[in-house]
Amino acid sequence: MACRISELVLGCRDPELLARFWCEVLDFVVLDREPDGSLEIGPREGFGGPQPTIILSRRHEPEPGKPRLHIDLNPTDRDQDAELERLLRLGARRADIGQTGQESWHVLADPEGNEFCLLRAQLDPL
Repeated sequence: MACRISELVLGCRDPELLARFWCEVLDFVVLDREPDGSLEIGPREGFGGPQPTIILSRRHEPEPGKPRLHIDLNPTDRDQDAELERLLRLGARRADIGQTGQESWHVLADPEGNEFCLLRAQLDPL
């Protein structure tokens, strides 16, 4: 195993409303609040457990032609740089969504163009 899904990121207009809904549905709690109004919800044990967390990312309007959901991955048996190289060899490509270059994650796209992020933290395999 080389990666785990750690977070699902959902673009939405009202993160508070969706947090209340999904916390009730999944028995999750709010784990983090960002200054822009985005929220992270997840199991009471927090990030890095067997279930992914959900980032409810504030968007005023859905971006045309772009899915509202993307996946965040974390490496499990190698560091981020080694996993990035492996993903690129498998057919992923770098994606530019306006990053500054200072982010701790890499934005990639799968062979059909679906964006996902490779985060820095290494998680234990399941």
